[in-house]
Amino acid sequence: MNIHEILKTHWGYNQFRPLQEEIINAVLEGKDTLALLPTGGGKSICFQLPAMAMDGICLVISPLIALMKDQVENLKRKGIPALSIYAGMSFIEIKKTLQNAIHGNYKFLYVSPERLETDLFLDALHAIKINLLAVDEAHCISQWGYDFRPPYLRIANLRELLPDVPVLALTASATKMVQDDICDKLALPSVKTNAVNPAWQKFQQPFERPNLSYSVFNVPSKQNKLLEILKNVKGSAIVYCKSRKHTIEVANLLKLNSIKADFYHAGLSNEERNKKQENWISNDTRVIVSTNAFGMGIDKPDVRVVVHYDVPDCIENYYQEAGRAGRDSKRAYAVMLYNNKEIESLLQQTAIRFPEEKEIKKVYTAIMNHLQIPAGSGEGISYDFDIALFASAFKINILTATYSIKVLEQQNVLGFNEVFFKPSTVVFTTNREELVDFEKQEPSLEPIIKGLLRSYEGIFDYPAIVYESKLSKFLQIDITRLKKDLKKLNDYGIICYSAQKDKPQLTLFQNRMYTDDYKLNTTDFLKQKENFEKRVNAIVTYIKKQTGCRSIEIAKYFNDIKVKACGICDNCINEKILYVSAEEFEIITKGIKELTTHTSINIENLLAALKHIKKEKVWRVINYLQAENKIETGKSGDIKWIQ
Repeated sequence: MNIHEILKTHWGYNQFRPLQEEIINAVLEGKDTLALLPTGGGKSICFQLPAMAMDGICLVISPLIALMKDQVENLKRKGIPALSIYAGMSFIEIKKTLQNAIHGNYKFLYVSPERLETDLFLDALHAIKINLLAVDEAHCISQWGYDFRPPYLRIANLRELLPDVPVLALTASATKMVQDDICDKLALPSVKTNAVNPAWQKFQQPFERPNLSYSVFNVPSKQNKLLEILKNVKGSAIVYCKSRKHTIEVANLLKLNSIKADFYHAGLSNEERNKKQENWISNDTRVIVSTNAFGMGIDKPDVRVVVHYDVPDCIENYYQEAGRAGRDSKRAYAVMLYNNKEIESLLQQTAIRFPEEKEIKKVYTAIMNHLQIPAGSGEGISYDFDIALFASAFKINILTATYSIKVLEQQNVLGFNEVFFKPSTVVFTTNREELVDFEKQEPSLEPIIKGLLRSYEGIFDYPAIVYESKLSKFLQIDITRLKKDLKKLNDYGIICYSAQKDKPQLTLFQNRMYTDDYKLNTTDFLKQKENFEKRVNAIVTYIKKQTGCRSIEIAKYFNDIKVKACGICDNCINEKILYVSAEEFEIITKGIKELTTHTSINIENLLAALKHIKKEKVWRVINYLQAENKIETGKSGDIKWIQ
């Protein structure tokens, strides 16, 4: 099948969206490609479709497990076989997945960047026939971007192992500086320098969304304004909040006002998140109130309004989240609500998010002491880590602790995963002969041993994932007793039992540094701080902007200077309302002159006398006449003609 037939067969579309066909053809020609497509621009088809047209399997690097799972499920629903490997999978699960990638009829293998350099993955890589390396959310590879993820840097090593495989890097939001950094990190120098080289190509779709109306409101009551917006704009909606607590409060407010709403955040279980998401997609829930954990990879074209109830940190996040409205090309609205305190708080964020180096060192040392890690050890080990408990125990401000850890993550010293689930695992650590002797000595534990052997194949060779609730039903014993007996077997050295973990995990990427050897890359740290400050200033400028098109302002931030005024954002609409034609100017000037030539007049009385004209237009003419010294304004606000 050709690419148009594949598009129709698997996606049901008769034609491509802008630039999709050009990107797909570049990939099929074996060219390394950088593609910048706005949210809703159909990035996934750009690597999924060419992979379907080629022999072999497409290796997709994706940063979010939820996004990975969504895309794999979407492909399966289309009858396209796909696999995924991510944090929390057992050794045996990963091995089985890789075997399927080598021998099975699969077209896609999604991998989280953390998995790229494991021995198991690298050993299997040479046997997998990879036709394309797709790097989704490619801005994560840049330390100058808003969402830098150090594990993404490992992708560059794959290029050496896959020298003949083309690379497609995709992102929705990257400034010129970040674009250049993506090219450097993925060894795409000619894309960066725009050199004439047929082996490389860059595509950038305009950042304008002609059907999306941007608005910003400084309001005394966000609750009332939100209700007003949802009353006036019918249909599906997303409301973004910064905190989990806020999502619950706002969702409850909407329910009290007879609006079908629900909340969503990363602290919910997978089952809860999936159910809430499905209810919203099927329109059983009209409004989803969420943190930024919601939206990635969700294909719902009929969202009519996205409201930012809290001010976002940067234009990149805002553009991505706002862009989830109106993907069906019908009129949609992106509304941001703010107050002056939020702006003040945002401007103080640089100092909070980039602690002094001595503070970071203090937090690092405290973490090592808290976890009792000796100097020169710990690399690769994960620890349960309650950041609130840690901060309280060491009397460290929770924000200082949080952002110091983020800096240490970006410096690849450690990693911190707040949303973590790792199921229980069991592997036998004794041989079968010793096991028979042990059963004779401890007959009360024999049923559990037999149950494990019957339920889990290969449990002598690899750790098996064990769900205690399922095993307790199979053995018909109480789950509490089962866990105690598993622990007993572990203590006897018969099995290695690793109990389920659902607590936040802190992982060391390198051994604990000796005090004299402690160091950070200060140059990069200061540059990241500077770039963060620029991003904050850019979003504040956008918020305060009262003239000029908002679409143009967003596009300029991403180095797209060809965008025309949208005509539908709040500023464009206000300028239309306030536009004074030459005829109107003459009429208003004549009216003011007649009223103020022989006597001064109070501004309120002047506006009342000219009530048939919009007062904003009258004010515009007054300001002009005052600037031209044709009228003067007294201390009491009276106006008098002076020429």
